[in-house]
Amino acid sequence: MDLNELSPSLIDSIKAAFKDSKTVDIAVSESIDETEYLLSSKANRAHLIESFKEFEEGKGITLTLEELKEKYGK
Repeated sequence: MDLNELSPSLIDSIKAAFKDSKTVDIAVSESIDETEYLLSSKANRAHLIESFKEFEEGKGITLTLEELKEKYGK
């Protein structure tokens, strides 16, 4: 959640949801952009670029959600 999304109504909602709790922990952390992370190593970047090229050349595969679940579980 972005810091700008915090509002009094959100705080009130949290209070209402956890009204019986004595404490509620809220962690604040710097988030890393997923794209930045995936491109952070030379090997991973090269693999992703090659995968995009293959997809653009029509070498990708298409699966329905059911096929994906069947093949990879969940």
